[in-house]
Amino acid sequence: MAVTLGINPITWTNDDMPELGGDIPLEVCLSEARQAGFAGIEMGGKFPRRAATLRPILARHGLELVSGWYSAQLCRRTPAEEMVAVEDHLALLAAMGCRVMVFAEGHGSTDGDPVKPLSQRPVLADDAWPGFCRRLNAVAKALRDRGVRLAFHHHMGTVVQTADEIDRLMAMTSDDVGLLLDTGHLAFAGGDPVAVARKHGARIVHVHCKDVRRDVLADVLRADRSFLRAVLDSVFTVPGDGMIDFSAVLGALREAGYGGWLVVEAEQDPAKAHPLTYARLGFANLHRAAVAAGLAVVRR
Repeated sequence: MAVTLGINPITWTNDDMPELGGDIPLEVCLSEARQAGFAGIEMGGKFPRRAATLRPILARHGLELVSGWYSAQLCRRTPAEEMVAVEDHLALLAAMGCRVMVFAEGHGSTDGDPVKPLSQRPVLADDAWPGFCRRLNAVAKALRDRGVRLAFHHHMGTVVQTADEIDRLMAMTSDDVGLLLDTGHLAFAGGDPVAVARKHGARIVHVHCKDVRRDVLADVLRADRSFLRAVLDSVFTVPGDGMIDFSAVLGALREAGYGGWLVVEAEQDPAKAHPLTYARLGFANLHRAAVAAGLAVVRR
């Protein structure tokens, strides 16, 4: 199967913490993403929200729009209410030719709270899971009918964080609900990205590739820090610069027949981790791991 390498603009600027890269212009981000070798980029807060405006900007840099993050509230909204809320974002992604939407459940999440420790993240009660999954199924089908696949993002600080919660979500939802495998978030949560890729490979429709610094992770978990504090402490880095075996992860994806985007998404402080330097490092390491795993890498 063929894969294409993309990057998330969080390498340059962090929408949850505008002090991280808030002064870096969008043009610099796009230019350096292409210089590093990437064929596409995900949405960020500095991007225009109209396809007619965004399309020529990306074309000028030789980049495709890969996808974009959406934070849902399906723990409290009906599917109809969620579809109203997501409409503008969905219309933009569809108009830009995106095949997937990065979709996370944001109700009660602590990932954007600079103070609240991760131990206080929300947990779904047993009797809440069936209703949540039914609503998720309905939204996923509606998105798929519009040509965009829901890629559910397990994420630190949310109701779907651990490998067990991923298992439960996959068991209780239809095939319309695709899975976004995020190597860094899964390792942070104590899971094994290789095992999850093998177990749920048929449902994986999008992949975020970030690495984890083992010593920083141990310190963050010991101190029970917030997710944003962990980011500031540099818990994440680009593939090949931490503890995750990307050749093994990508090998499992190849065995599952994955063909889609591999997106470097490694939030760091750009004042400490020079964006172009780390973008180039991430591209080189991820490309090497993909080739070693037997994946064909599309170059554009």
